[in-house]
Amino acid sequence: MHKVLIDVTRPLDRRMQGRFPTGVDRVGLEYIKHFAERSTALVRFAGQWIELSQGDSERVYEALLSSSKNFNHLVRKIVARSLPQSIVQQFSKPRFLFNTGHSGLEKKYYNHRLKRSGLKPIFFVHDLIPLTHPEYCRPGEFDKHKARMDVVLGAGQGVITNSLSTLDELSDYAKANGLHVPPAVVAHLAPAKLPIPIADSPLDKPYFVILGTIEPRKNHWLLLQLWRQLIERLGESAPRLVIIGQRGWECENVVDLLERCKVLEGFVFEHSACSDKDLALWLFHSRALLFPSFAEGYGMPLIEALMMGVPVIASDLSTFREIAGDIPEYVDPLDGMRWKELIVEYAQALSPARIEQGKRMKGFLIPTWDKHFDLVDGLLERLSFAGR
Repeated sequence: MHKVLIDVTRPLDRRMQGRFPTGVDRVGLEYIKHFAERSTALVRFAGQWIELSQGDSERVYEALLSSSKNFNHLVRKIVARSLPQSIVQQFSKPRFLFNTGHSGLEKKYYNHRLKRSGLKPIFFVHDLIPLTHPEYCRPGEFDKHKARMDVVLGAGQGVITNSLSTLDELSDYAKANGLHVPPAVVAHLAPAKLPIPIADSPLDKPYFVILGTIEPRKNHWLLLQLWRQLIERLGESAPRLVIIGQRGWECENVVDLLERCKVLEGFVFEHSACSDKDLALWLFHSRALLFPSFAEGYGMPLIEALMMGVPVIASDLSTFREIAGDIPEYVDPLDGMRWKELIVEYAQALSPARIEQGKRMKGFLIPTWDKHFDLVDGLLERLSFAGR
């Protein structure tokens, strides 16, 4: 069993700010669960790298994995206690270091610190969207993500990706920039264990769900335009749309429609946050999950929907086909006419297309964390053997 170091800076920071966990954060928490008994925690704070003691690491892990009300006080106390020791920490002992959230890799000191240490970093790469589709990201994200991927490829001893599509994009980037991809493994992500809904449908009309942060690449704008057309054509018979996700960046056109378009009132509902119980309820009773993204590194909502027996209408992306095969209905994210046809079709109580997709779901294999970590542990074994 390999003793490892886990960089917990990102999940700690986000939790202290009271922010809801993203898909990236949930992956980090699963790594903490899996490696908790054979790891210590790394916190980057005030320019220092602080390795917590075994006992303090366990306390921080437990707090991250629970709903501790005194979380911020506990973390500040532990970090303050450990900070003086960080000045003499050199990290000279060879160990694997996990960074599962791209966190801090764009900082110049991160790579410098790695080079002066004996640590063997293993990086989880979630996507290369800021490089392949910078138009859908925050200004400046291209340069930041380029710096991150340069560290992954230049300093990484191993790489984990969530899909073959992500690994292919990383390999293409490496080839284009004269870099080498470290030993890598593709390990699909398991969905959250959503509770089985026992309540009736939260709406008495047919409805669809779109799940994810409201940002340009998620293509909410297309759906809202289609919904306006459906309402104008079908009136009260038009299906409803439920948007679940926080408002992100550069989504003003979507927000304008949500807040100022009178036609959409009573037909489109926005929920910025949902408990797992509420999410399961909304998803389970929906006609389908709509997933019209322009780009994705993985696609957890797709898996969560299929796991619950809910049909999916999604963009025709290679990563979706890798995960779900031919089960969903695939549509070009710009083909508004086809999206509208399928929405009208799936809204019917006895939709033939919906019934057929239900039959295709029977062969769906849900990814598991056990399988994921079998692959990760196998990578550790390979790297350990190669280093002897």
